[in-house]
Amino acid sequence: MMRVFEITTGCLRRNAAAESGPLPESAIWIDLNAPTPDEVKRTEALLGIVAPTREEMQEIEASSRVYHEDGGHFMTTSVVSRTETDSPDSSAVTFVLANDRLLTLRYSEPMPFNTFPARAERQPGLWTTAEGVLAGLLEAVIDRTADILERVSAEIDVLSKEAFGRTPSGANVDARELQNLLVRLGRANDISSKVRESLVGTSRVLTFLTQALEGKPSKELKAMLKTLARDVQSLSDHTTFLSSKVEFLLSAILGLINLDQNRVIKILSIAASVFLPPTLIASFYGMNFHNMPELSSDWGYPLATAAIVLSGVLPFLFFKWRKWL
Repeated sequence: MMRVFEITTGCLRRNAAAESGPLPESAIWIDLNAPTPDEVKRTEALLGIVAPTREEMQEIEASSRVYHEDGGHFMTTSVVSRTETDSPDSSAVTFVLANDRLLTLRYSEPMPFNTFPARAERQPGLWTTAEGVLAGLLEAVIDRTADILERVSAEIDVLSKEAFGRTPSGANVDARELQNLLVRLGRANDISSKVRESLVGTSRVLTFLTQALEGKPSKELKAMLKTLARDVQSLSDHTTFLSSKVEFLLSAILGLINLDQNRVIKILSIAASVFLPPTLIASFYGMNFHNMPELSSDWGYPLATAAIVLSGVLPFLFFKWRKWL
């Protein structure tokens, strides 16, 4: 799918009519989402570049993510999307500045690519250059990343309270609840790791963009890029904090699960210890020998029964005294 944006009455607006025909010279931003070969060819002809393929966008080397080629500046980073679903995604997005135009190439649906055009349309005179549109788009990506981190942080706080809190009855959460916490914690960690990857790529893009536009951008754009770089750094620090918190919670929840399992094993071990002496006595008097004096005694049966009961009660009382039960 192709979207073409132009500056109309001082605002960034979409030109849907130009998307199915020849691209106009007035196009300032071309957004390609899972494009067809024809859309790629038309875009390359207008910008005078060769767009990277999807396989090239997936490469992780720094030299393959930010570089100059054919007079254009190519920048690729990972952007997180679908974080509200059970299958959050992090896919590569390429930004190309060439011939005073911006090209974005992607194969996913990050929310900033829909929210930024709507916001830019209401802000006349603010996004009038390709560099400015790129900075505004990166700002929207960073703002969205911050929102995701805030939600992940809140979820981790809830998990912490559930893991170390008490149920209404005053008992600790059981193993099934702890296992469910582990699943939720794993999902939060997955999103956090994807955000970290995105922030690393965004930081690289901002550094490259600042160097590439040295001496060209306005003071406002320079100030905006510096602010974005500081925001990315602060978000990266917060992501590091969340990662350490997730590691602590993971260790703590696994420890609680082990404690619950040890409690079960402890109960079984105590039960075995309690019933072992009565079983031994019963086995002793269950031997079929003729020369056993107790077999012919009137007090043999009650004495054996009392010994069996007493041998079970005494260990139980001992365990209670030692507070093992």
